[in-house]
Amino acid sequence: MKVLVIQNRMGIGDMVIFLPYIEAISKKFNVSVSLLVKENTKSLEFLSNNTHIKEIIILDRDDKKKTGKHYGLNGILKLTCEIKKNNFDKVFIFNSSIRYALIAKLAKIKNIYQYQLFNKKNQNIIETAKLFIKKNLNVVVESNPIIKIDSDKIIQAKNKYKILDNETNILLGVGGSGPTKRVSIEKFLKLMSLCDKKLNCKFFLAAGNNEIEEKIVNQIFNSEFKKKCIPINKLQISETLPIIKNCNISICNDTSFSHLSAALDIQTIVLMTDTPLLYGNYSPKMHPIIPDEEKTVTHGTLGKDKINPNKIFEKMNELLNLS
Repeated sequence: MKVLVIQNRMGIGDMVIFLPYIEAISKKFNVSVSLLVKENTKSLEFLSNNTHIKEIIILDRDDKKKTGKHYGLNGILKLTCEIKKNNFDKVFIFNSSIRYALIAKLAKIKNIYQYQLFNKKNQNIIETAKLFIKKNLNVVVESNPIIKIDSDKIIQAKNKYKILDNETNILLGVGGSGPTKRVSIEKFLKLMSLCDKKLNCKFFLAAGNNEIEEKIVNQIFNSEFKKKCIPINKLQISETLPIIKNCNISICNDTSFSHLSAALDIQTIVLMTDTPLLYGNYSPKMHPIIPDEEKTVTHGTLGKDKINPNKIFEKMNELLNLS
């Protein structure tokens, strides 16, 4: 049996969120699945060793720029031909688009399972996926993504970056996909000061490799804590994973590193400022910090200036069982 899974959302975080549901399909039919995803999910970098995934097919389509070999009518036909060659028996489509339903039919896939068509508005990314798997497979899936990496790579990273057991190794995810999601450098420095006064610690600075986020990393790296900082923003995702796995705790803006660290079984404090809370608490390893004076957070909260470093430090003490 050959099974295709289509997950067309953008970004690493959404890809991580869907992992338990993709793996549930694999387990149900006792077969590794083929996965169709966008390149910016970086799936090739952190899912290549996942035994539930046979192959990763890149969806080359950019709706904003209107580019890519799979964009437009010609793109639909090209993608249909590529999928048809694989002779898939089943396809699971994690979206409500008529486009992929059409592609699946044209590719002559006999069994097509998909979200309800034309029902994208106000979909809860997690609950919709849960209901989809329960309805079609009669399986209840827990929202607890897991990423596994080779133990040898963890040891190699530990040696290469001189990660010591007698230090508290802290991942700081200081980047973010937009300015409203990025807590200020000053608040991170305040947190680092609180940590430094109480702990023998080392900070790994994680962010995207772009001009804005590189500037953030450089400002923190060139602070008074320079000797305690290791920037990892220029590494590939595959290179950062074993480093993160060696950390005692992760403290991140709402960014890809919060999803990755939680999936690596690291206690992860997520600074939620301007996106729905579910993106920061869907995993048992996630512990959201919301802005002072707010009871929850969602699009438009704009709460980055109300994130309290003292609350972050208190949660960190609690998670690490520090006295």
